[in-house]
Amino acid sequence: MKKPYISIAILIGIVLLSFLGGYFYQVSPYLLDKNAILLPPSLEHPFGTDRLGRDLLARVIEGGKSSLIIGVGSAMIASFIGLVAGVSAGFFRGWVDKIFVVVVDLFLTFPTFFLLLALVSYIPASSLVLIIVISLTGWMGTARMIRSESFAIAKKPFVKILQIAKVPSYKIILKYFTPLIAPIFFISFTFAVGGAILAESGLSFLGLGVLPPQMSWGSILSEGKEVIDIAWWVSFFPGLMIFLVTFSLINISDYLQKITNKKEKML
Repeated sequence: MKKPYISIAILIGIVLLSFLGGYFYQVSPYLLDKNAILLPPSLEHPFGTDRLGRDLLARVIEGGKSSLIIGVGSAMIASFIGLVAGVSAGFFRGWVDKIFVVVVDLFLTFPTFFLLLALVSYIPASSLVLIIVISLTGWMGTARMIRSESFAIAKKPFVKILQIAKVPSYKIILKYFTPLIAPIFFISFTFAVGGAILAESGLSFLGLGVLPPQMSWGSILSEGKEVIDIAWWVSFFPGLMIFLVTFSLINISDYLQKITNKKEKML
């Protein structure tokens, strides 16, 4: 089983570029230059320039902060909601599980991306709003996976013994459920980060994401769609960043899933 060293290195490199790159590449992402409109990649402008003469590398660095913060922030909230809801449904069962099923089915009735579009259409977009909206529409998959695993754990003999001994439910959940569910939680989290970045990019591409002067990889990608025939680099580089982050996260998730499956077979 190959460890995803390359994917981890790519992720670390992109995070460092986004949050520390501005200290080394000190070019303003907002500076307009009428003499540098749509210049191709060069030594002076490594990623080229956009239709307003702004340096694209500087904009990709600045936009990466928003995309990664939105992706990680919404994934954390969505994963936490899914963890609490899934464990509660799987451990307590009964009416708690029935409410869980109704709520999840209600959310799944509407296609997630269209639900995102509907919510963002009525709420002025910002990084915080996008984090909340994406997290509220992306917790169901994590919750269902954790609920299924919690059902299996709750049937184990040691859990029944602890319940007979009248050990408080929160102690059973924190001490015994959490370590067993952790691998699934981390797998779901890595998928959620990639999904959130793609969701934000899709909204920004449609003009419903972060608002200027803020920028994200999705909004930069959207700006390049009108000049893609004559300036491929405007859309290519932010799109490449989205692809690399998502692809790396999927590789890491696959590796974590293989480790989890291997441990389950051994048990």
